[in-house]
Amino acid sequence: MSVRIATFNLENLDDGPGVSPPLAERVAIMRPQLDRVNADILCLQEVHSQGATGSRTLGALDTLLAGTQYAGFHRAVTQTTSGQLYDQRNLVILSRFPITQTRIIRDSDGPQPSYQMVTAVPADTTANALNWERPLLYVHIDLGQGQTLHLINVHLKSKLATTIPGQKLNNYTWKTVSAWAEGSFISSMKRVGQALQARMLIDSIFDQQGNDALIAICGDFNAEADEVPLRAIIGPVEETGNPAHSPRIMIPCENNVPPSARYSLFHLGKGNMLDHIIASRPLIRYFHVAEIHNEALPDESGAFRTDVQFPESDHAPVIAEFNLG
Repeated sequence: MSVRIATFNLENLDDGPGVSPPLAERVAIMRPQLDRVNADILCLQEVHSQGATGSRTLGALDTLLAGTQYAGFHRAVTQTTSGQLYDQRNLVILSRFPITQTRIIRDSDGPQPSYQMVTAVPADTTANALNWERPLLYVHIDLGQGQTLHLINVHLKSKLATTIPGQKLNNYTWKTVSAWAEGSFISSMKRVGQALQARMLIDSIFDQQGNDALIAICGDFNAEADEVPLRAIIGPVEETGNPAHSPRIMIPCENNVPPSARYSLFHLGKGNMLDHIIASRPLIRYFHVAEIHNEALPDESGAFRTDVQFPESDHAPVIAEFNLG
């Protein structure tokens, strides 16, 4: 049995007055992308909701999926603590196979460090918990034949500097370099904090299910394979110095792709591999091939300079195919 797992950051998928470009223009480009992905399990990031508070829906996503195989898939979605959709950046998992359990893991579930800003105006007098807003979405998927896939969908904090009170002239302009540097430091802590939380979840799955657990963690990590968030999740033996952890290392499936084509985002003329499908050793034994659909990927820095969003996403879909027999 072949199972195609994919991850795709849809980049602010939304609909309604003032949304530019209009959803219809985005659908015209992105629906064929999803058809080409041809996934059995699809992890999505940056799915905005629409409608009034308390009754919001994923109408934009439903429009995008209409007429595709994904419209009838099983679905898991992040929600607030009150059971509502987030206004922005919901995580969604779509699966041809039944989703038997869903768990939303929030920053408050720990570990959650505290930090006191040093450049804030007025001065920050207390250390406050760091909130990274974006939860993890963890599901059990019944693949049949007694096999369960433990799947985690993530969207780690971006590299944009966290706002420091009193230190910005506008959304894009900082008053001091030191404040921008501190904002970048805080964003790094949030990103690594999320990665630590994900790694602790992975270890808890191994603890409960044994080292033969089929685990995949997918999404937009805002980090490349040699950066700390990815290294924390992968758990390489050369970093821990303990070969006993070898059964629990996680393996990025894009290692199968030639380096010249190994990128999921294009920025200032340089490819960056920020979106990953990372599999446990027991799952990787079924691994067949990885794909990155980046042939027509626009340079997202061009959109930033003109403050105009392209109809397509600035991220490429990433796919890993497994032959489970």
